[in-house]
Amino acid sequence: MTNIYTPQQQRVLLITSLLVIAGFILFGLSGYISAFLGAGILYVVFRPWFTALAIKRKWNRSLVTSLLIVFALVVIIMPFLTLSLLLIGRIQYYSQHTDDIMKLVKHAEDLIGYQITSPQNVRTIAQQAGSYASKLLPSIAGGALDFIVIIGLMFFAMYFMFVDQESFTKGLQKYLPFKRDTQKELAESLKNNVNANVLGQALVSLVQGVLTGLTLWIFGVPDAGFWGTVAFFLAFIPILGTPLVWGPAGLIQLSQGNTSQGVGILLVGVIVIINIDNLLRIMLARRMGNIHPLITLAGIVLGVPIFGILGLVVGPLLLSYFIVLIHVFEQENKKLEKEAAVAEEKIETEAEHSKRAKK
Repeated sequence: MTNIYTPQQQRVLLITSLLVIAGFILFGLSGYISAFLGAGILYVVFRPWFTALAIKRKWNRSLVTSLLIVFALVVIIMPFLTLSLLLIGRIQYYSQHTDDIMKLVKHAEDLIGYQITSPQNVRTIAQQAGSYASKLLPSIAGGALDFIVIIGLMFFAMYFMFVDQESFTKGLQKYLPFKRDTQKELAESLKNNVNANVLGQALVSLVQGVLTGLTLWIFGVPDAGFWGTVAFFLAFIPILGTPLVWGPAGLIQLSQGNTSQGVGILLVGVIVIINIDNLLRIMLARRMGNIHPLITLAGIVLGVPIFGILGLVVGPLLLSYFIVLIHVFEQENKKLEKEAAVAEEKIETEAEHSKRAKK
């Protein structure tokens, strides 16, 4: 029986069907997309280790991957989850008990001699901050089953990325709609972003968070550990970061009459913490990928509302990919223009030879 569709129509319908089915799949997995993004990030982070052990030393792939999963769970996931839960718990506490915040606002108003805002606005902002933090950061209390499924999917995907590494990379090369040179450029961009925004930035944030917490503790600021944790997360934001913690802490100490403590906090923040941040970023940029701070900052603003805490990495990565693809598009246009110019020159030369031959 003859098919009623032409080959061209069959091709269009096939592509349409693929897009529709892919849309349903993405919609169904939208709640767990962070698991696959996390698997991809961990794959890039641990790939050098896997290559050294499983490829070069010929260790069993399943064993190496299992060890990497255990390491990721113990060293990365659990500490990060603990920090997240600590931060969420304290933010929710302050959002429900706004008296402490109102005292700080009152001290600030007395210091500058101007009313900043009304008590009702402070309570509203605090409650919104608590709600936003609960959505942004992973929380077992907010959904234990979802959390377990996401972690399980992430490690499951990571396991097969490593065990079937050759098939995985060949599949990407085969189905990505880019030339080989473009794929290499995108892979390098992914590597640089993950190194800069996961490994490098996590190290910078950890150092800054510890220094901020110690500084506040030395100068007698209450809840120094909590504010050090806040500084760790804020340190992912370039430039602003930890000054949002130690700056107000120093000013509050000054407003309360604790001049030496306030001046000490501000001096340590300006002289030590900021310079440590700049020094570490310069050192790590040479080793782990030089990502412009503007790309990181804009990427975080873009990525965090969409992807949650993973947006700290995914947002800058999307911007970097956008810039890479623009660069590739520009190169392709230059090639086409050059080829067109060569072809036009060839036609003119042939026409000139033709005229001479006729003469």
